[in-house]
Amino acid sequence: MSEFPTLQTERLILRAFQMDDAPAVHKYVSAKTIAATTLNIPHPYTREMAEEWIGTHRDAFENGQAVRFAITLGDSGRLIGAIGLEITAAHERAEIGYWIGKPHWGKGYCTEAMIAVLQHGLDSLGLERIFATHFLKNPASGRVMQKAGMKYEGRLRHHIKKWGEFEDLEMYSILRSKTESDR
Repeated sequence: MSEFPTLQTERLILRAFQMDDAPAVHKYVSAKTIAATTLNIPHPYTREMAEEWIGTHRDAFENGQAVRFAITLGDSGRLIGAIGLEITAAHERAEIGYWIGKPHWGKGYCTEAMIAVLQHGLDSLGLERIFATHFLKNPASGRVMQKAGMKYEGRLRHHIKKWGEFEDLEMYSILRSKTESDR
């Protein structure tokens, strides 16, 4: 991979995170409602954690392991969330993950960002498969996946443990090449 891409949609600009995004990341991600709906975000979440997380992005991108975008409003440049691909190059696949700050829920921003990142992954990065999971108790995330064109694959029962409780995950994917089930 070379230069970090910037993606633009009708209302959003998806760009590389910068260290000065850490206060906004901390503000949004420290909300327990965000941590409760994601696998890898702890609670409480400190500003130092935000800085450490942003600090991992360049190496992950340069090593072909991940591309993580700051979701910003196109008109103001204000950071409202994050979306990224965790890449497994040997299998030409990636897992897409995302979060949107609670004040921006229900406005279609996540779906808009996801469509752009899926297209980038399939077309520009040449991935064959991009998948995502969401907690069964977070059906809004599943609706984002459906609206972005991902297909439901099934439920992974008690697949992970979050805060001492087993959680079921719903799995979705999208493929670059068409298969029998897509016809």
